Amino acid sequence: MKEVEKQIYRVEGFSCANCAGKFERNVKALPGVEDAKVNFGASKITVFGHATVEELERAGAFENLKVYPDKVIRKSSTKKENQQESTVPFYEKYQTLLFSGLLIVLGYISTFVNGEDNLITVLLFISSIIIGGYSLFKVGLNNLIHLDFDMRTLMTVAIIGAVIIGEWAEGAIVVILFAISEALERYSMDQARKSIRSLMELAPNEALIRRGGEELILPVEEIKIGDMMIVKPGQKIAMDGVVVKGTSTVNEAAITGESIPVEKKEKDEVYAGTLNEEGLLEVRITKYVEDTTLSKIIELVEEAQTERAPAQAFIDRFAKYYTPIIMMIALLVAIVPPLFFGGVWLEWIYQGLAVLVVGCPCALVISTPISIVSAIGSAAKKGVLIKGGIYLEEMGSLKAIAFDKTGTLTKGLPVVTDVKVMDEASNEKEILAIAYALEKSSSHPLASAIVRRAEEAGVNHSELEIEQFKSITGKGIQATIEGESYYIGSPNLFIEIFQNGLTEVIQKETAILQNEGKTVMYLGTKEKILAIFAVRDELRESSKEMLEKLHEFGIEKTVLLTGDNEATAKAIGSEAGILEVKADLMPEDKLEFVKTLRKQYGKVAMVGDGVNDAPALAAATVGIAMGGAGTDTALETADVAFMSDDLNKLPFTIKLSRKALAVIKTNIAFALGVKLLALLLVVPGWLTLWIAIFSDMGATLLVTLNSMRLLRVRE
Repeated sequence: MKEVEKQIYRVEGFSCANCAGKFERNVKALPGVEDAKVNFGASKITVFGHATVEELERAGAFENLKVYPDKVIRKSSTKKENQQESTVPFYEKYQTLLFSGLLIVLGYISTFVNGEDNLITVLLFISSIIIGGYSLFKVGLNNLIHLDFDMRTLMTVAIIGAVIIGEWAEGAIVVILFAISEALERYSMDQARKSIRSLMELAPNEALIRRGGEELILPVEEIKIGDMMIVKPGQKIAMDGVVVKGTSTVNEAAITGESIPVEKKEKDEVYAGTLNEEGLLEVRITKYVEDTTLSKIIELVEEAQTERAPAQAFIDRFAKYYTPIIMMIALLVAIVPPLFFGGVWLEWIYQGLAVLVVGCPCALVISTPISIVSAIGSAAKKGVLIKGGIYLEEMGSLKAIAFDKTGTLTKGLPVVTDVKVMDEASNEKEILAIAYALEKSSSHPLASAIVRRAEEAGVNHSELEIEQFKSITGKGIQATIEGESYYIGSPNLFIEIFQNGLTEVIQKETAILQNEGKTVMYLGTKEKILAIFAVRDELRESSKEMLEKLHEFGIEKTVLLTGDNEATAKAIGSEAGILEVKADLMPEDKLEFVKTLRKQYGKVAMVGDGVNDAPALAAATVGIAMGGAGTDTALETADVAFMSDDLNKLPFTIKLSRKALAVIKTNIAFALGVKLLALLLVVPGWLTLWIAIFSDMGATLLVTLNSMRLLRVRE
């Protein structure tokens, strides 16, 4: 099967969600295009198939859209565009609107001086309508010809009708107020987008690089993997990399949302967009500019807006049928009273035109996308990546949350508390040397604890050569050293190995250590256990407070899922205040338990590290990964990623989600309520074009302001 070409473009000039939908339909109709998907929130379009920029701009000619390949727009050009945009004088940016408004003022002056039906008065109002409504009529008339009924079609018919029945002044007022309403809608979406685009400006466009003994200032696009970057105190870090020389503290708020500086030394990772506060750092570049953590965050946040929330999908479907229904209602209002109840034709045609205006769905269509863009942007700035409107909505309705233990509820940096040598022929240093040789190739947190203990003890392990290394999933490691097969892992691994089971002495020592809340590991051969290691992973300071908040928020069930033994898991669970503990679980067991929780509670989240817990994360309603800044896997596999290891991000995300849902519902109810109220004025014949357009513009403005409150939700 042939792979379809995929191209992503930035789009400039969207004034409304309806226009974005029309552009998407036009692009889909282009020859060579198999499918197209517009991301209104990020002002992007993804084209599956082939289309030139010229063809795309012709498809968007109704709105005079400008299209650019996505990769062309870098941070530097974005900054330049923002600066150019801010320097455009107000009168130049809105000259058509201002000139049209001036003509209306002159028209009303002429009305008082020359009278309502004077030729000069009429010409002034008609000039205002033509100048202010030219772009509107161009699209509206084309839509009318093709029976494409959207808000511009409604407005075009209403204004032409107003002119035909001699309501020049009101027709002109409708034109200018509709233009103001569209400008407000465009401005509000731009502000919401800027909250995300501002992330692009966090990292510098150039960096000081040492190449071939020379120090050069290079644009980030020219910097390669392996280059050495020099970051002075007080400078922002331009690229992702690893510290090779120097120590400092770095403010990582741009990535993790945490304002407390983090100490950085040799071998530590640093991220583009973070601030070097104290020392001089030499950093080896590990990623190209388009692959940095910051670039991935921006890309994921923009893609997130493509994943429509159920509320947004409902509005999109509703709007499809809404406009034709409004046109039908307007037609009935215009003809039924005169035909059947002796009404005056002119009066009821006017009422029908007012129905068309009040039926304009601006406020309704913008009510959801602006809320979602604002909420996702707000979360990103606080170090929470929500990868779609659907997940934003789901977070607010969670009933149960399952947690991994190591690295999630606990710090993930366990320490070896006890080394009990059980073989009389061995000493602790020999045991640690074997354990180090076995564990140095493992990435498991418990393995790193043993490696650290061996290094602290100054153990010499270089003489030990490992052969036939094998990882036993969820249980431990097996390898051959000097012809002897060694195992290191959980008690369950050795229960399987020893046919006669564990000795009473081993069982007793294990029970004592486990009752102290420690994780027990054995080192041994097929014949005997050489040593017992006890490891303790400390609970995060934020875990207990976070769980208390979750229970206050009405989360019905919190569960700890771990591969650790039951005694250790229960000790950690009890300390944290978690409701239920499930221990000795393999990855597939966690998956099954999450499925069971979904059957019982419906909406379930799984919080893990994004690697070992990938199956359980995928099975949950919302998969949440911790510490996304340090792992690409977390960013890819989870629906929500916390860039830092701060568990308090979880209650904040639930709070933000619930607030966003409340705002969306309020917006929809208000937008529909205002229109219904205005339509009821038709019954006594009180609805005017003035009332109609003010109700629509007022609703759009209030819905916008209400949505933008989400940008200021605090943790």
